[in-house]
Amino acid sequence: MKRLLMIINPRSGKEQLKGKMVDILDLAVKAGYDTEVYVTQCQADARRVAREKGWQFDLVVCCGGDGTLNETVSGLMDGPEMPALGYIPSGSTNDFAASLGLSKEGLKAAEDIFTGSDFPLDVGKFGEDRYFVYIAAFGAFTEVSYVTPQDRKNLLGHQAYMLEAVKRLVNLKSYRMRFETEDRELEGEFILGMVTNTLQVGGFKGRGVALNDGEFEVLLVRTPKTPRDLHSIASYLFMREGDNECVYQFKAKHLKITSPESVDWTLDGEFGGSVAEVEIENLKQAFAVKKMC
Repeated sequence: MKRLLMIINPRSGKEQLKGKMVDILDLAVKAGYDTEVYVTQCQADARRVAREKGWQFDLVVCCGGDGTLNETVSGLMDGPEMPALGYIPSGSTNDFAASLGLSKEGLKAAEDIFTGSDFPLDVGKFGEDRYFVYIAAFGAFTEVSYVTPQDRKNLLGHQAYMLEAVKRLVNLKSYRMRFETEDRELEGEFILGMVTNTLQVGGFKGRGVALNDGEFEVLLVRTPKTPRDLHSIASYLFMREGDNECVYQFKAKHLKITSPESVDWTLDGEFGGSVAEVEIENLKQAFAVKKMC
């Protein structure tokens, strides 16, 4: 019999999966899986369990938000073998699930896991021992997701992020940074940087993105010098139209980033550490997620 490890974050989103777990487990049994369930107890618990036990299973299913998914994938990357992964999203924003076209309804998402096929995906490696599934970012608004209280996320969902972001508009911090990739170098003052592998970030959709081509989509925003610059940047980020001297957008497989001061980073919506130097690498098709193709 095939073996399944199900990792559940009971506090994710509005806790809407609690009443459906028996039906989801029933689907797993009917699909021929001997199932073990683990309910996370604290932050980083999903990573520990995935690292210690995940490699022993044929399939690992993560039930939670993008942060729980990050922990699960990170733990599996630490292990000796990478099993197939299923994702039942129950977070507040679920950017990664939206990029993959996964169902927001728990039972349907579970059905698609047990009847779907493997879809290979890239993973980002951040420094020596951190990973991200869809985004590594610094600067303006990127700390909103991990400083917004969980109960407010549960109550307001995506609106909670917007409310927190608005409060930070008047306090944009600038960072002196240098970026080196396989084919370019950039240096200057920046207010925002995003290294992504996703079709959607914070509810905003990108264009022409592949999730398993071995390349990141990189967006860097220079510090605006005039109110007109700020308006131009905002228009570009929302509309993605026209040239802009303050915005750089390109693809890269590897980045080396340095700064005179430590910079706070967000990895998949959670605090990723404060570093003055880091290398980010794309691990092409490092794992596969179960989905309907």
